[in-house]
Amino acid sequence: MRIGLIGTGRIGSFHAGVLAHHPGVDSLVVTDPDAGRASQVAARTGAVALASADEVLAAGVDAVVIASATSAHAELIGRAAGAGLPVFCEKPIALDLPGTLGALREVERAGGVLQLGFMRRFDAGYAAARAAVRGGALGRLHTVRAATSDPAPPPAAYLPLSGGLFRDCLVHDFDILRWVTGREVSEVYATGSDAGPAIFRAAGDVDTAAALLTLDDGTLATATATRCNGAGYDVRMELAGERDQIAVGLDDRTPLTSAEPQGPPAPAKPWPGFLERFAPAYEAELDAFLGVVRGERANPCDGREALHALRIAEACELSRAERRPVRLTEIAEA
Repeated sequence: MRIGLIGTGRIGSFHAGVLAHHPGVDSLVVTDPDAGRASQVAARTGAVALASADEVLAAGVDAVVIASATSAHAELIGRAAGAGLPVFCEKPIALDLPGTLGALREVERAGGVLQLGFMRRFDAGYAAARAAVRGGALGRLHTVRAATSDPAPPPAAYLPLSGGLFRDCLVHDFDILRWVTGREVSEVYATGSDAGPAIFRAAGDVDTAAALLTLDDGTLATATATRCNGAGYDVRMELAGERDQIAVGLDDRTPLTSAEPQGPPAPAKPWPGFLERFAPAYEAELDAFLGVVRGERANPCDGREALHALRIAEACELSRAERRPVRLTEIAEA
């Protein structure tokens, strides 16, 4: 297959390496608004650098991987779908519901394929947790705790473009909560704090947030996130049932130190970031996408999944702003 990659920033560069070495990919063409960056990635991976997304779409590719700036996702999805090309896109489709819904309508109108990049669905730990919950190993699930902690804030210029902590960061927790439990969120109550670096207050964002989510079967879940976790990159989920409880993301690189005298020591090499922590999952999701393109498997994470997660994030933002519980029925879904 011939694959087109639009966007060669940090995650795009990683995807280029994965695609270039995949046995199902015969050739790779890449582009980026920063032509020099695209040329560097092409030279490293053996790809061909093209001048624009238009050239990629016209290059005889069998599918397109979109890893561009978020603001360009919806338009590129629509253009690729209109060209009859299967699309893999990093989350989010767009930073708001109208943009997301518009792109989904374009894909549906074209009868196209859109797979979203929620890589945690391809992580071995989360997959095992899903199997345990769905198989009844925990008994009746009553509590879920999810946490995402970045080691340091992103660049200040990124924050106004990110959509905020709920849409940019916690949206992964909202998606994986649905995927692992098989339940929908019915109500949220969320808050946040901007007491950290001033760049968050300047952007109207928060550096730390927490949400209490009630699932449709009465299970209670909490989801917390922070941009200021100096110990390292920490992504975990704990699931507690009447019979047993398990944890995802708890290993010898988890940046967590026990205060107990006999507890495990601090990790010698804590996870520094998302690419290191989820590298196998990123590889697996692209492998799955190529299988979808070949017609060998069903789409494991279509665009509607991104819509569900975004609606939860939107409900959290509304809850934070209005300081009240928000039912998901208040958030548009079509």
